[in-house]
Amino acid sequence: MTTPTPPARDPETRGLRLVTVLLTLTVVSGLIDAVGYLGLGRVFTANMTGNVVVLGFAAAGAPGFSVSHTAASLACFLLGAVTGGRVAARRGRGSRRGWARLTLAAEAVLVGASAAVAFAWPDAEGTRYALIALTALAMGLRNATVRKLGVPDLTTTVLTMTLTALASESRLGDGTGHRSPRRTASAFAMAGGACLGAWLVLHHGLGIPLLIAALASAVLALVASGRE
Repeated sequence: MTTPTPPARDPETRGLRLVTVLLTLTVVSGLIDAVGYLGLGRVFTANMTGNVVVLGFAAAGAPGFSVSHTAASLACFLLGAVTGGRVAARRGRGSRRGWARLTLAAEAVLVGASAAVAFAWPDAEGTRYALIALTALAMGLRNATVRKLGVPDLTTTVLTMTLTALASESRLGDGTGHRSPRRTASAFAMAGGACLGAWLVLHHGLGIPLLIAALASAVLALVASGRE
């Protein structure tokens, strides 16, 4: 009697689920925005909603804000998003796992380069712009990919609509609250990353939090699957 051959395992299911990957990336976003806001002159490089508001503050002449820094962050983020869109057009119909891993590897390289700059030239004139450009480019690339992946409630950088859904679709609102754990986890992940990032920036400078962010992205690039 011939033993039936077991079905081949779908390679897309190998590795860490995208929900866990995206929650970890939300922590990374908190780290990176702590670096930007506290260490680079009150500029965001992951949260562009905040950046647009900051640009308005800077344009009005509010002290402590810079039009040039914020504009550089916005421009590099948009360039990264364009790049992410091009990659999605080429890879989006193929392996979801391979596409996600490619983007995460690129993010790890860009954020790793920013960490190297922060360690090598902490006080150089161009360091601030280099860190803004590299991290904003990485975040634009990632956001374009996350948007195309379309995992509900896990944008990794913006929480306004996630918190709105958490409240409005809860049992106290008009829903069942079945996605409340994911939404709550996303909010805590962002806050936790920001808290850790702030502590590291205040006590250890900019290089350490950027290095941690790069290493986290690199690990996720190795272990991410294509399943939600």
